Amino acid sequence: MSDKVVLVDVADGVMTITLNRPEAKNAVNKALAEGVAAAIDQLEGDSQLRAAVITGAGGTFCSGMDLKAFVSGEVPMVEGRGFAGLCEYVGTKPLIAAVEGYALAGGFEVAISCDLIVAADNARFGIPEVKRGLTAAAGGLAKLPRQIPPRIAMELALTGDFISTQRAFDLGLINQVVPAGTALEAARALATRIAANGPLAVAASKQVVIRSQDWNTGNMFSEQMKIVQPVLVSEDAIEGATAFAQKRAPNWKGK
Repeated sequence: MSDKVVLVDVADGVMTITLNRPEAKNAVNKALAEGVAAAIDQLEGDSQLRAAVITGAGGTFCSGMDLKAFVSGEVPMVEGRGFAGLCEYVGTKPLIAAVEGYALAGGFEVAISCDLIVAADNARFGIPEVKRGLTAAAGGLAKLPRQIPPRIAMELALTGDFISTQRAFDLGLINQVVPAGTALEAARALATRIAANGPLAVAASKQVVIRSQDWNTGNMFSEQMKIVQPVLVSEDAIEGATAFAQKRAPNWKGK
């Protein structure tokens, strides 16, 4: 295994970001946070990359903040990006969490900061910060009530209890449940399906879905048009329609 705490692999327009501290259950320290932020910069800066998958090495997604590093005064955050170099950042390209084993505390917050989640059937999720005298301030308290029923989010926040993959799926928190050991494969397959679509359309669609949570019924269509109008008049829009009529795969230009 590499000594790098974050591994990056690129294939077929999809980046795979691997949290690589298996000896610490991929707990987040400063170096890991900076590595994730650098990988996201690479993703956003490369027009050939269309989506990314985030996973963990050694059969665990992420156990949260490295408490030993925290006690010693280390803060596993990146300015403008938040915890793990990700939790306060919204990029233009889709991120998919591929979860095996535990996604707990900050690890859970990394997962729910992604756009989609694919999880192994034996995975476990939770924000147990209260059990350690801490709070789930990297998104567990603020994001989770927007992704599952607020009373369930409140229960998880106050008890610190874990939930199973099936329970998370039933709550609508995750997209796919797959056999243990196959989460990364399934997440990559999902990312590849996304990468086959028009990049401008994908970016605009992601932006609308996220931003529309703060729009009201009086302005939602006008706000949406500000984002989708450039897509409607793009070269890719013409290419997509032409390719459909000609029964061939489109050749996206991203413009």
